[in-house]
Amino acid sequence: MDKDPICGIKRQLSDIPSGKCLMIRHPLSGEDLLSGWTDAAFPSDTRLKIETYELYPGMELSYNYFLGSSFHFHHTHKDCVLSIDHCCRGRIGWRMKGGLSLYFGSGDLSFHATDKCADSEITLPLGYYEGLTVSLDLSVLRDTIPELLKDAEVDVCRLCHAFCGENETAALPASPRIGHIFSEVYDLPEKMKRPYLKLKCQELLLFLSMTGPAKNAVFNSFHSEQADTVRRIHNLMTENLRKRYTIDELSRQYLINTAALKNIFKSVYGMPIASYMKQYRIMKAAELLRKTDDSISAVASAVGYESQSKFSAAFKDIMKILPTDYRRQYS
Repeated sequence: MDKDPICGIKRQLSDIPSGKCLMIRHPLSGEDLLSGWTDAAFPSDTRLKIETYELYPGMELSYNYFLGSSFHFHHTHKDCVLSIDHCCRGRIGWRMKGGLSLYFGSGDLSFHATDKCADSEITLPLGYYEGLTVSLDLSVLRDTIPELLKDAEVDVCRLCHAFCGENETAALPASPRIGHIFSEVYDLPEKMKRPYLKLKCQELLLFLSMTGPAKNAVFNSFHSEQADTVRRIHNLMTENLRKRYTIDELSRQYLINTAALKNIFKSVYGMPIASYMKQYRIMKAAELLRKTDDSISAVASAVGYESQSKFSAAFKDIMKILPTDYRRQYS
């Protein structure tokens, strides 16, 4: 695990005031860059940046950098625009049209028609998200498909229908092949971005045309009220780390089936409850070791470990270093 997985996102947002969203647009060659703040009001813990590159008529790519917990987002849309989202780091969830919540995380691809998220509540379960969005306007691409895709006889409309024709959303889980496509996209020199992104977007569509939808490729979707319940359970478990809860105890207290609790928690936060809480405790312990002079035993107790030896073993399992050596690095 990175010591600070959001360093790059913080750098991108270093000039963004709290509660603000900066929109940057790079039109097709020869036109001036457009930049400005959205008029929407966002929570004070939220900072957002969306930078969009028009690549071809009907095809564009946006870099998304988000910090916060949750915020409402509205955008104009056409019914014929397909959004392909790739998550680089963090997790993101949408409360979409129809009352469903959908989440995905690092390395995953998701597909949905933009009218499904035109007016949605976005949640960042880990507090951060970095990813990109490829937007395909099918009404334009029918007549102006790039030459490479035309040579390969890629039918973009048929491709989009294959992934999202009968279902509102679809997904491809993280894989080495997807990772290869996006491995260098997030760190490009400015002068190389547009030509490189043109190649990568076409590579993505060629890959999708050969791959087809994954079996059971629909994300686990669930009613937004269930996601709200799971987030309340998360808040309870993390507000006092000295206290430990069982699945059965939480299930009874919040009137949610144990299987649903486990499945929805993993969908929202990306890990089973026990694994997530172990990681959460250790990350909080690492923060205490860096920022306080509390003894190792006191830190262990503060994050819910009665035994210092069990705490040290858990810390090394997550951080790959003993807590005493970790503190020495930061002393």
